[in-house]
Amino acid sequence: FFQKTLCAVQSWFTLFGWSRGQNPISIPHSLRRDVCIVQLTVAQEKNFKRKVGKDKGFYEMLLHLHGQPIPGIAASQSLPPDPVERMFQLHWQHSELLSFLKSQGAYLPHVMPEFLLSPEDYELWTEVNTGLRVGSMRSSGKLSSTPIFVLERKAFEAMSKRAWTDVLLQIFKVFVLPRVTARIFPELSSSESLQSIPGIKSEPLCSNVYSRYERTVLVWLNKHYEKNRQIVWKDSRRGGIPPTRWIVNFDQDLLDGLVLAAQIAAYCPYLIPTHFIKMYTNPGTHEQFLHNSLILVKALHAINLDIDVKV
Repeated sequence: FFQKTLCAVQSWFTLFGWSRGQNPISIPHSLRRDVCIVQLTVAQEKNFKRKVGKDKGFYEMLLHLHGQPIPGIAASQSLPPDPVERMFQLHWQHSELLSFLKSQGAYLPHVMPEFLLSPEDYELWTEVNTGLRVGSMRSSGKLSSTPIFVLERKAFEAMSKRAWTDVLLQIFKVFVLPRVTARIFPELSSSESLQSIPGIKSEPLCSNVYSRYERTVLVWLNKHYEKNRQIVWKDSRRGGIPPTRWIVNFDQDLLDGLVLAAQIAAYCPYLIPTHFIKMYTNPGTHEQFLHNSLILVKALHAINLDIDVKV
């Protein structure tokens, strides 16, 4: 499950996280590299050719998604060439990043700044904090009074991958999801009610699982599915019209592809006779689920919505 989540996160941020088109990312390797823009010496600068449009750092992505820079951290900045000083500055940057995200509503109590460092910088951090290496004067040999987790290389890589994945998920939660409002779905405010299924409340405190933005998406899914299921599959020869369902999650209720097909059909009805009518409306085997998924992906390709969805 975690690997599938990681791949989905990588795909979304690769496609939509940047201001100047796609930029492939790899969690955590490219993210750790992107924040380590080390200041070059004069001799190095002479042999360094900047690839315009390709040097996209993590904080540039954050600036694009948030619209404003993180207080105190520029989208592109240099770091000290000294390894220990660089580690101190990166640790401070990550601390500021986590504090800022938490102030915006992110939930990251389990992510420590050191988990976002590169393996080499993490090793320096543990050496300084355990007294094996003398740090800078301003740190007094210690970065903080919090408990120190000394992890082996393999364990650290696993922790770092999880930490960066959670950071990106929370960035999506606090900077992207809030763009979802009832105003961008005018059909949600119509007087038409769904008598056959329970409603989903929009009050901020009515759920400890989903935010109000996620509940807006659930309402949108329910409305379109209930309205379009009888239109899309009225002539279905592979199960007839599918039954009413109450969509309350983003995994199990979407597995058979019918809910997503109903959403696409609401905006692209011409795909009904060419694609969606061929779907199984009551799939019961793995082959039928796969069949529906393939049709859904082909429909996305037909409207040039190629978002690298894997079946």
